[in-house]
Amino acid sequence: MSTENSARERLVVIGGDAAGMSAASQARRLRGLDALEIVAFERGEFTSFSACGIPYWVGGQVAGRDELIARSPEEHRERGIDLRTGTEVVRIDVEGRRVRAREVDGGAEYWVGYDKLVIATGARPVRPDLPGMDAAGVHGVQTLGDGQALLDTLRATKGRRAVVVGAGYIGVEMAEALIRRGYEVTVVNRGAEPMSTLDPDMGRLVHEAMTGLGITMVDDAEVTKILTGDDGRVRAVATADAEFPADVVVLGIGVRPETALARDAGLPLGEHGGLLTDLGMRVRGHEDIWAGGDCVEVLDLVSGRERHIALGTHANKHGQIIGSNVGGGYATFPGVVGTAVSKVCELEIARTGLREKDARRAGLQFVAVTIESTSRAGYYPGAAPMTVKMLAERRTGRLLGVQIVGREGAAKRVDVAAVALTAGMTVERMTALDLGYAPPFSPVWDPVLVAARKAVAAVRAAG
Repeated sequence: MSTENSARERLVVIGGDAAGMSAASQARRLRGLDALEIVAFERGEFTSFSACGIPYWVGGQVAGRDELIARSPEEHRERGIDLRTGTEVVRIDVEGRRVRAREVDGGAEYWVGYDKLVIATGARPVRPDLPGMDAAGVHGVQTLGDGQALLDTLRATKGRRAVVVGAGYIGVEMAEALIRRGYEVTVVNRGAEPMSTLDPDMGRLVHEAMTGLGITMVDDAEVTKILTGDDGRVRAVATADAEFPADVVVLGIGVRPETALARDAGLPLGEHGGLLTDLGMRVRGHEDIWAGGDCVEVLDLVSGRERHIALGTHANKHGQIIGSNVGGGYATFPGVVGTAVSKVCELEIARTGLREKDARRAGLQFVAVTIESTSRAGYYPGAAPMTVKMLAERRTGRLLGVQIVGREGAAKRVDVAAVALTAGMTVERMTALDLGYAPPFSPVWDPVLVAARKAVAAVRAAG
């Protein structure tokens, strides 16, 4: 397909962040410059950066923007990748095996042919079509440019009132960042409790902790418009029955797969709007097109259904797998169990597997138990409370999900449950796990194992 050197295949990559550049880099490692030409398009100016780190940059824990960049465009180019920043792909011509590129500055357009194509277009933030959403002082936090724009606003704004719209991972983390910067923070949340990725009873613990930090929580509230002053800047966020003064507004409503290009090209999408791939991350029905990262749906190993989960960990794995397969090797991505962790100030939040409503949607009968424990032996200094909720299948005792809310040492305990879920373990088998113990690290019975013991009893009682 390449007209410049017919002896080389050309790989075209759409998207310059985790999945796209991991794929390009791995393919370059496996196939030399003489065998594979790589052209990558990125509409922004940054590549291979950690979007997950933006709240910590805004909050001051990370000193500067460049610390969030794993590899710059110049570094990719030095490795033999023709990376074209400031250029977006506006069309995929599957029949013609080519993409249409447009320069963001100037608008010049041109076609580039491909032998192999990687789609890594990521996800787009949910931005409701409401009055005032484009006002000065209203910010999303999806890219490094978004983070810089928010920091510029925070430095220039005299007022100290912030409203965060949404109480998912980004909303909770941005609330902490703004608290750290000395703002009065109000979180407006559409759900009954923050963190809809948890069951409501666990979300209630997050609500109580955030309130205790001085954050004003407004649940069961839908934003209807952003109110502006005579200068066009945001002055308040309005719901159906209240107004909340704001000098800055941060949107943390969530993301959706960025798959408009794929849809227009006739590529297969799932019920959540993400691209559908096989185990090798090939787009289904297309031998020479791969997709990875936040624009795809992946198999949930617990429920057996496709899910959209936007996480950098998955994106990097997808890229490695795609690059290996493009480079002539063989690799697969079997699926996920839905593990995620977050924090708001000293409170740690973790989940893996299914929530109650996920289990019901999958047609599973289950038992649910909740236990209270501590992060260390109760007599050891610094022991902090921890709540663990566990779901198990009623008939078999198979572990279905775990949620943890607590202080230091709580969140990463979810990894034990993630491994157990991936292995298909029962809660009874979990009780025999040989986990590390010493008073500074854990009680004699680790909190996850205490929950497993209680789950075993609930399964037996359920018959």
